Amino acid sequence: MVPTLTVFTPTYNRAYTLHLCYESLMRQTCRDFVWLIIDDGSSDNTRELVESWMTDSKIPIRYHYQENQGMHGAHNAAYELIDTELNVCIDSDDYMPDDAVAKIINFWNKYGSEKFSGIIGLDSYNDDAIVGTRLPEHIKHSTLFDLYNKHGVKGDKKLVYRTELTKPHPYPLFQNERYVGLAYKYHMIDKQYELLLMNEVLCCVEYLPDGSSLNMLNQYRKNPKGFAFYRKELMKLPFGNVSFKFKQAIHYVSSSLMSKNWRFLKETPSKSLTILAMPLGITLYFYIATKTKAV
Repeated sequence: MVPTLTVFTPTYNRAYTLHLCYESLMRQTCRDFVWLIIDDGSSDNTRELVESWMTDSKIPIRYHYQENQGMHGAHNAAYELIDTELNVCIDSDDYMPDDAVAKIINFWNKYGSEKFSGIIGLDSYNDDAIVGTRLPEHIKHSTLFDLYNKHGVKGDKKLVYRTELTKPHPYPLFQNERYVGLAYKYHMIDKQYELLLMNEVLCCVEYLPDGSSLNMLNQYRKNPKGFAFYRKELMKLPFGNVSFKFKQAIHYVSSSLMSKNWRFLKETPSKSLTILAMPLGITLYFYIATKTKAV
């Protein structure tokens, strides 16, 4: 019998911390899940570690190895492989509270339907403090975009999606780059569906020094085509005000200069907005180039 939920974990040379996620999954009060590990080209002992866990057979584990493609490439692989109704990403340096799977399954069984894309819950730090803000109490469902841009939600949140909706809109892969904003897919889903709001902690996070969230300027410089693609797609969204799209245009200009794409004015979805954004985009380009020149 296929379980309801896939917990998937992209990992790259994180054998030293992956056990935290494994141990939290063994403690789950509900076992209606499978753990899918996407090994994105690790050169440490990740494979041997996972194989030892699979031999122990304490929880159902699927393991997939691929050459390094970056976080978005690992997500692409996961969405191709997942065959459960729901899925949630738990990063390799994070773990789930003991009742997180039970809360997801029970909440979805009670409120879920094809009207919704899934569930949004909370992340917390290891000291139980909520990351950012809680979700608004006066609404029961919303798009992810509106939560952040209309309702003032801040900080990372945990997304549980219906798998059939996560398979379209794969992240593009750019040669010699390893990053595309994951929210690209989420905003594509936002065009048609809203998420159910659940003010419960589903994931405990720790931002490690080698995590992408703490290395964003370097990511920006090393992956300009991916960043330009992401900003261009956000400029195309049917929602979002002029201020939001102007911000995207600034970053689009900066990333295009970083990748030496001199055709960016021809390729932009909003030529007038991009022209207006050019002075600030050029300034941002030089700022990032200066800050990361030693890398």
